[in-house]
Amino acid sequence: MPYEPPTHTVERSLRATTGARVIAGVDEVGRGAWAGPVTVCAAVTGLRRPPEGLTDSKLLTVRRRTELAEILRTWVTSYALGHASPEEIDDLGMTAALRLAAGRALDALPVRPEVVILDGKHDYLGAPWRVRTVIKGDRSCVAVAAASVIAKVQRDNMMAELGIDHADFGFADNAGYPSPVHKAALAERGPTPYHRLSWAYLDSLPQWRHLKKVRSWADGSVPEIEGQLGFDF
Repeated sequence: MPYEPPTHTVERSLRATTGARVIAGVDEVGRGAWAGPVTVCAAVTGLRRPPEGLTDSKLLTVRRRTELAEILRTWVTSYALGHASPEEIDDLGMTAALRLAAGRALDALPVRPEVVILDGKHDYLGAPWRVRTVIKGDRSCVAVAAASVIAKVQRDNMMAELGIDHADFGFADNAGYPSPVHKAALAERGPTPYHRLSWAYLDSLPQWRHLKKVRSWADGSVPEIEGQLGFDF
């Protein structure tokens, strides 16, 4: 299906209105997975013409995404990755885990960005970062699209490696997201050390439900449920 290539429109606007010259695009992957970390990439691209075919990683085939990530790693001005572990996700909740992973990525860049273009409508970063949120930024903004591809390929590779000792779960194919193979392995074997134990899928596994972690919410707020999908047979 044809799609419009990403542009530097948002970045040019930010340069004109804020005077910023170092602008990072940020995107995440793994938010809705049952296993593995949440991974965030921060990419600085400048205003150069992007590689042919760059777009949201979800629109690309595995082969093309992998090829493009290899090109992007040397094409971008700089990039860095940050991760939040399953344990950190369980302890902190997804929003705080995303903030942690994104902060790690941004702090790892060789030059601190003056503005961050964040994919989506919610600013999970906040102070001290100066943030511009862009819905579907991974399709419309060059830097965010580049971050999207690099993050996706990096996390997929990580999950394939983690899955070597847990072949029944199919991590090399599902990257820790729900799938028939993943569900069947969970039902039979229970969660691996890489699973998020605060996720709602455990509610549908009576024999493993005792492993579920419940965070205490001292401020009385309601726990996050975004991405915490249960079984749907």
